Amino acid sequence: MFQRKTFKPAMLAIAIASALAFTPFTAVNAQTTADTGAQMSEVRLPDFSQLVEENGKGVVNISTIKNARTETVNMFPGMEKEAEIFKRFGFPFPLGPQQQRIPEQRGTGSGFIISSDGLILTNAHVVEGADELRIRLTDNREFMGKVLGLDKKTDIAVVKIEAKDLPVLKIGSSEQLKVGEWVAAIGSPFGLHNTVTAGIVSAKSRQLPSDQYVPFIQTDVAVNPGNSGGPLFNMRGEVVGINSQIFSTSGGFMGLSFSIPIDLAMQIKDQLVQNGRVIRGRIGVGIQAVTQDLAEAFGMKTPRGAVITMLEKGQPGEKAGLMVGDIVIAIDGKDLANANELPVKISTMKPGTKTTLTVLRDGKEKKIVVTVAETPSEGVAQTNDNKNAQGKLGVSVRELSAEEKKELELQNGLVVTEVRGAAAKAGLMPRDIILSANGKTITNSGDLIDVVKKAKKVALLVQRQQSRIFVAIDLK
Repeated sequence: MFQRKTFKPAMLAIAIASALAFTPFTAVNAQTTADTGAQMSEVRLPDFSQLVEENGKGVVNISTIKNARTETVNMFPGMEKEAEIFKRFGFPFPLGPQQQRIPEQRGTGSGFIISSDGLILTNAHVVEGADELRIRLTDNREFMGKVLGLDKKTDIAVVKIEAKDLPVLKIGSSEQLKVGEWVAAIGSPFGLHNTVTAGIVSAKSRQLPSDQYVPFIQTDVAVNPGNSGGPLFNMRGEVVGINSQIFSTSGGFMGLSFSIPIDLAMQIKDQLVQNGRVIRGRIGVGIQAVTQDLAEAFGMKTPRGAVITMLEKGQPGEKAGLMVGDIVIAIDGKDLANANELPVKISTMKPGTKTTLTVLRDGKEKKIVVTVAETPSEGVAQTNDNKNAQGKLGVSVRELSAEEKKELELQNGLVVTEVRGAAAKAGLMPRDIILSANGKTITNSGDLIDVVKKAKKVALLVQRQQSRIFVAIDLK
């Protein structure tokens, strides 16, 4: 049975006095704690307002338009021979190359100004294939943009607008960026111009399966469609990366954003501006990461470096004396953080550069000097002149493969892969093979560009299936 407690008057008076005596002190102490907590919060949480005020004007919105076009698509890749058999017997199965009409496409992205006369950095995937680029500044001025060059392997593009005295962003160093450091992004997610988001650097040198040449900066900054090509800032207001990709199962932000390091981006930019394309180094080796099991098999205490799995005959690696099973642990005296650093570092070297690889062979370190060669060009570089010519003529082309030349008994020619604009009106079709233009034999895309740049009308000699015809195109 519970007993109710009672207080004598004297005891009650003491209790009330004690409460009154301690109440002011307790209240002041709580207030002091709250103030201290607020001050600590202000100190620890960064304020991005000044960064945005000083740098927001250097971020641009990029709107793209791809004109309606006809493309050749392969409905069932790898079944070309079967498709030919079906055709011979009159079966109307959609096997092999088919023509497909693609409607006009519009897109949006971001970019940032790196020179006062109108040079802009963005992602290659933002501007690739665009027939029209509109660049909008924060003061609502709009300019038509031209692609000076793009590199799909690193997803970097350089765009030029005709303007002067533009606000320029300050370029920082991604090498000095630290994991855990606060960063901010400015861009146009879903077309909402100059949107600011912030977070921290989650990791560096992150390698993604589809990107061999980019050691990404991983952050938890909210990046969404439309942010692509926008700048990633450190707290000093310096650009340290270009926002490029997100990991998502829904299409929206999920806490994993990836940015191209600005150090790499500026190297690519310099080559695109100077050459219109990127010249990469190679040494002709195949590699894989050293796992724990491999490390134990090779007698290593800890897994590190990249083990060579293949050597291309006659290439620099083989010539220098590298062997399958060698484990590359350092390049030019600097340890490899992971296996993927090897192709990244080699690719940034100019052909002819001598680089020293430190390898483990039979448990012993050995230094081998390798002369870097040039990576063969894959397809046509998309320079400013190339893009202008393509837009003017209205075609996309590729060179004939060795097998196609042999099968068609041709020594030269360009295969048409897309048709739009003037070429579409004139009747040029996908899968046509351009043999000559205005009487000049066409052996590569450069030949076609030279003719188109100087002409107002062009007569193309094309091979269409088993026939050859002339197609006259008005370029006015």
